[in-house]
Amino acid sequence: MLWLLRHADAAEGRPDEARPLTPLGVEQSRAAGAAIATLGIRLDSCLSSPKLRALDTARYACEPLGIDVVIEQALAGSGYEPERLAAGHGEVMLVGHDPAISIAVRDLTGARAQMRKGGLAGIDRGELVVLMTPAEISAIAGAAETSA
Repeated sequence: MLWLLRHADAAEGRPDEARPLTPLGVEQSRAAGAAIATLGIRLDSCLSSPKLRALDTARYACEPLGIDVVIEQALAGSGYEPERLAAGHGEVMLVGHDPAISIAVRDLTGARAQMRKGGLAGIDRGELVVLMTPAEISAIAGAAETSA
C-alpha cells in the first residue's frame, strides 16, 4: 500500500523551501501520525520532500510511528513517479506538495481528488482506498486520545 500525505499548513514567504509549518500545521502533522497509528497502519518507511514544511510534516507524523524520514529530492517538484519512488520500501508514505501529490493520486487511481494541506490518501494496486481531510484525520486522532 502506498500512502500520500500533503504537507500541513505552512507560513507564507520566501525562500519557498524554508517555509515553516504554522502552529496549525504542527497540529495537523501530529494528528496525521496519531491517526495512522490509531488505524493500525504499519509503515516501513517515509520519504519526504526536502522542503522544510514537508520535512517537518513527515517528522511530526512519523514520531508516534517509530520510523525515520528519508529525504527524497524528487518529491520537491513535480513529475515524479510515486510507484518508482516507493519501490523496495515496503509500506511507504510519501510526503510532498500540491499540485504534484493530487496529480499522483489521479495518475495512480484515475480519481480526481484535490489533496488538502495535511490530507492523506491510501492507494492499493491502483485503487484509492482512503482519502481523508485534515478534519477527518484530527477526529480520528482526537477519538484515540479520548479513549486512552
